[in-house]
Amino acid sequence: MNFVIGPKDSEISTKKALPILDSSVTLVERMSLSASIDFTEDNIYRLFGNEAAENESLPRLKEYYFKSKTYEQIVGTLPLRLLVGHKGIGKSALFKIAISEDPERGYLPVSIRPDDIVGIGRDTSDFLALIHDWKQGLIKIISHKILESFGVKNSNEILSKVTWATGQVASILIRSVKDIEKRADLTAAQRLLINNFLRNHVITIYIDDLDRGWEGKPQDIKKISALLNAVRDLSADNASIRFRIALRSDVYFLYRTSDESTDKIDGSVIWYSWTNHDILLLLVKRVETFLGRQFDETKMAKWEQYAVAKFLDPVMQPRFYGQGKWENIPTYRMLMSLIRKRPRDLVKLSSLAARNAYDSGSNLIGTEHFSAIFNDYSQGRVQDAINEYKTELPDIERLIMNMKPTRKQKTAQESYTFATDQLFRKIQSVQQTGEFRFANGKPATEKQLAQFLYKINFLTARKMLPNEEIQRKYFEENRYLSNKFADFGYGWEIHPAYRWALQPDSVEAIIRQLDLSQE
Repeated sequence: MNFVIGPKDSEISTKKALPILDSSVTLVERMSLSASIDFTEDNIYRLFGNEAAENESLPRLKEYYFKSKTYEQIVGTLPLRLLVGHKGIGKSALFKIAISEDPERGYLPVSIRPDDIVGIGRDTSDFLALIHDWKQGLIKIISHKILESFGVKNSNEILSKVTWATGQVASILIRSVKDIEKRADLTAAQRLLINNFLRNHVITIYIDDLDRGWEGKPQDIKKISALLNAVRDLSADNASIRFRIALRSDVYFLYRTSDESTDKIDGSVIWYSWTNHDILLLLVKRVETFLGRQFDETKMAKWEQYAVAKFLDPVMQPRFYGQGKWENIPTYRMLMSLIRKRPRDLVKLSSLAARNAYDSGSNLIGTEHFSAIFNDYSQGRVQDAINEYKTELPDIERLIMNMKPTRKQKTAQESYTFATDQLFRKIQSVQQTGEFRFANGKPATEKQLAQFLYKINFLTARKMLPNEEIQRKYFEENRYLSNKFADFGYGWEIHPAYRWALQPDSVEAIIRQLDLSQE
């Protein structure tokens, strides 16, 4: 069989698709495919994708995008959904795909970004007036964007004559669009969009990147709170309008803990999380589409991970030859143990290793290439956490870096794992370097700092299973484990992704101490 390696985006959709290879394909056959893969920057990009998938070209993104259960929850018919998750988990990519597919569902999508709402909500002194400001501002933005999508160049003139009532937004827009429908200069795509809209009367508003410029100040929190109150009212008053809003988890928490009305919106929150199996499928789909082959994700979702992982053989060695519990383990198990259940982590880890393989002249990513980049990968994840959460805890870097093991603890097998009382003692020792205060000015107790570290995925809940594998629970999977740090049979550990940054001089020692995540 002959395969085209690393097709350009324009070629992917036009060339004849090759058949799906099932798990019976031999390792020798798969290894032969890797001989012609050259890990240039262009090929790495096309193979693993953009670290920020929303920046990927839409044709390529649609080819390799893996739809998790969260996607179905977001594109459903309910009026309001808040998509909450960590940075790098795929919120913007999900919105990009949903927006591209809404016309196929007969919905009219409207995308709102931070630069669209500049100037709205500047006066935060009167909260009720702030909510009203957001309602009027959003109505105008939505209306302008809809009319402009239909080729209307004088939308300002048309809308200036309209007297808006928040409960009549959809009906006013429908009347305006009916007038536009009579125009002869509409494109076929615009006419189809208009026909769908007039038939279904459904507008889906996507608001993303609200964390851009976020500083966690009281006025920032107040603006977000007013915005969410406004969209809740607008979606309740207009059955045809649905809102989908993406929020970083730290932004949501500051809002959730500062506004007494948040219980009214909590039922609309969708926590974005991934299973290891889904993330593995995501990676395999990228590899398969890079190689020009069809990919049946519905079928593969039912396979065991070891069978799915065989499709990675053309790109990376199937075994990782580490030390301790990582000696001669499946490579996919190593990958799943090092990522924080975020697709961006997997893209970063794979891309760094591919670059190292290229530097060493290898057409296959192996143990030595992964081992060489663990330090860089770990440093990047620490910097990610600092950048993402410093608005909530300004001194986060001091907290994280001082969670490293002491000189005596470095030699201990469990220097990165803690029982609850041990965790509190460790944090108390870090507090001796200086008091920690949250962005709201309140001092942080050791319990609150432990909860914070769990929330940002620096800590994970940990339990040893009967088969001696480790079950890890992330905050998104069980937000209640840390509420009172009650004994649910779980201990705590510093996630493996951070350990080389805390102990950069002991790459091999850390590998020897690492436990594998369960499949």
